[in-house]
Amino acid sequence: MDEPMRNAEIPTGEQVAAYLARIGAERPARAGAAELARLQEAHLDAVPFENLSIHLGEPVVLEPEALLEKLVGRRRGGFCYELNGAFAALLRALGYRVELLAARVFDGAEPGPPFDHLALRVEADGAAWLVDVGFGKFARRPLSLDERGRQQDPAGVFTIAPSSDTGSSGAAGDLDVALDGAPQYRLDPRPYRLADFAPTCWWQTTSPASHFTRATTCSRPTPDGGRTTLTSTRATGGTRLLRTAPDGTRTEELLDADAALSAYRTHFGLVLDRLPTAP
Repeated sequence: MDEPMRNAEIPTGEQVAAYLARIGAERPARAGAAELARLQEAHLDAVPFENLSIHLGEPVVLEPEALLEKLVGRRRGGFCYELNGAFAALLRALGYRVELLAARVFDGAEPGPPFDHLALRVEADGAAWLVDVGFGKFARRPLSLDERGRQQDPAGVFTIAPSSDTGSSGAAGDLDVALDGAPQYRLDPRPYRLADFAPTCWWQTTSPASHFTRATTCSRPTPDGGRTTLTSTRATGGTRLLRTAPDGTRTEELLDADAALSAYRTHFGLVLDRLPTAP
């Protein structure tokens, strides 16, 4: 990536201040690892993981300016390409060195297609960290990309290990990220541009085979370590409000349209003029 393009992707001071206000965080005095952890947790708590644009007929534009306008200006959320793409722009403006990494999300024992997910490699205090605010339930704090042992996080125990599969579904240097022993995604350590994710993002937002087109989702962690989610599919005939407790127990409530719009405002701060519905 050339230098003019790199500079064009860095938000202005006004945009940085608005972004920090959006996530309820103060501007860090230095681009350190502890400060990075606080920013990540603030982002996870404030900005929901959601795919509502797909079901509202809104375009998903993978350009820093468009992402900032959506998350900050319109106070919306997004999915991995949007959330981690925007967070990368903020971190760069705060002095961090950030690279965009591609990952393949595991579905059972097999990883999905390349560019299935976007995560971040962030350098701070002389170390490289895996930062991800766009995977739904994942690590609350940055994970060391150099550590090969168990890494304790409020969300569970993570491991990052070299992939043993270098055949058709793997490549030398790939890293498998697991949570409590269950594989989450296979990480390609090479840096990419945001534009490199556009083809797979288009597929995710348009293909009938994509799980994002088959159901709406909007989710955010709760202060006690649980999670609140709104989701709908054609089969449910409405929007379901799911409340997951820290111990994993879950309650479910089926909402009508008015109650669902109210729930989006109450639980996620999203003011919608119409209800996103799955096809």
